[in-house]
Amino acid sequence: MSEGGNPSELPKGWVQVRLDEIAEVRLGRQRSPKNHSGTQMRPYLRAANVDWNGLKLDDVKEMNFTDDEVAVYGLKKGDILLSEASGSVSEVGKPAIWNDEIADCCFQNTLIRVRSYGVDPGYLLHFLRSEAIRGAFVKHSRGVGIHHLGAARLAAWQVPVPPLGEQRRIVVALDEQLSHLASGTETLRGALTKAGALRRKILASLTTPSSSGWTEHQLGDLATTVRNGMYVSRPGIEPDGVPILRIGAVRPLQLDLSDLRYSAVEVQRVAEDGYLLDQGDLLFTRYNGNPAYVGACAVVPEGTGALTYPDKLIRVQLRQDIADPEFVAMVCTGGPARRVIQAAVKTTAGQAGIAGKDLKKVPIWLPSLDEQRERARAYRDWEETISRLEAEISKGESHSDRLRRSLLAEAFAGRLVPQDPADEPAEALLDRIRAEREAAGVTKSRRRSPRRAPAQRRRTPDTAPTPDAPPPPRADAPALATATQPTLDLEIPS
Repeated sequence: MSEGGNPSELPKGWVQVRLDEIAEVRLGRQRSPKNHSGTQMRPYLRAANVDWNGLKLDDVKEMNFTDDEVAVYGLKKGDILLSEASGSVSEVGKPAIWNDEIADCCFQNTLIRVRSYGVDPGYLLHFLRSEAIRGAFVKHSRGVGIHHLGAARLAAWQVPVPPLGEQRRIVVALDEQLSHLASGTETLRGALTKAGALRRKILASLTTPSSSGWTEHQLGDLATTVRNGMYVSRPGIEPDGVPILRIGAVRPLQLDLSDLRYSAVEVQRVAEDGYLLDQGDLLFTRYNGNPAYVGACAVVPEGTGALTYPDKLIRVQLRQDIADPEFVAMVCTGGPARRVIQAAVKTTAGQAGIAGKDLKKVPIWLPSLDEQRERARAYRDWEETISRLEAEISKGESHSDRLRRSLLAEAFAGRLVPQDPADEPAEALLDRIRAEREAAGVTKSRRRSPRRAPAQRRRTPDTAPTPDAPPPPRADAPALATATQPTLDLEIPS
């Protein structure tokens, strides 16, 4: 097995070996009802405790582990824990390091433990994280729906091993550079949070009664129609009949028209049944697995063409001589009206929902029609500005992600830190590891010799280079020598 993204032409003094030649690789103990209680209850870690930023130890469970089991499944400082499986491709093999945070702690079989025999644990952590980030683990995982890495596949993973001194220099350099990136990413996320808060503040300001000219109504009094959508058992993806919105198309003040399905019903029939949408119709989410999305409201824009909506959405058609659809959608998205909608949500069999009769009772405060339209225009202007800001923040996050990947790739190709000719070659470290394992009586026959740097190995005429070398750095790759946190000039009201 040749998994791993390691160079065939290794730097001088490096070798490439299977992971199980330099570390013990072990799957955790399986949960069993018989171990839910006992006289030797001990804390244990599971996949939920492993995060990209380290271990999350605020919710650690307990299970019965005997002393003999602790000898096998106990954790020691420097152990690396990887997520063995996940339904999300981006989470497979996600690693974190154990630093003796909790005494007498073990681990479950949703995790794989990697315990180094002598390679710097920090170096192994960064390498395994690099493999997880670039998607190498999920590429070689097994399973449908749930992607399993497997201890055996991880044990055979190819690892580039530099001299021990260089390992430590790589760890120091990566820790420093990645901390800058983490700080920059945190700044960007903070800016994104502020942008969202600004949007909510503006929405509340524009929909809060500010003069005696405002009048209170119920949504049902402003509506000519409040109706659930049409039932289509299996909307198709091939064009057939009138396009139909998906349930998730409605988000607060946003209607996603990019991912439509097809009803297999002709326009005339949909129109006769009263399900064709018109410009200015309000759409509310009637059912969703996430209660936060129930009652979300958006306006049908101009120019959609023939379009219908499913029965998990509710359409409200307004008396537009007294109520502007955009302004009413704003009122239903923020402030007291939104709180009334949330209070009316009910959950049944895991699905949260709201009834049309409850929507009709939502209180709506309105100024004059001209003022409604003016406030809706003001919000559109603010929304355009905030959306541009969020797009710039997203670009900064993408740049940070690319730079992180480049840093890791350079590190494990031997190009991040200078090499020191005085360093003891990695082969000497492997010899010590083998000798110590032989003395302990735990050696296994190695399937093949470690791959050495070109200067270390003898070539014969029929020796071919390994074909899985990574490409050289791209011309447009971010500069690594000056890797600092990304910056973005933001002026956001507090």
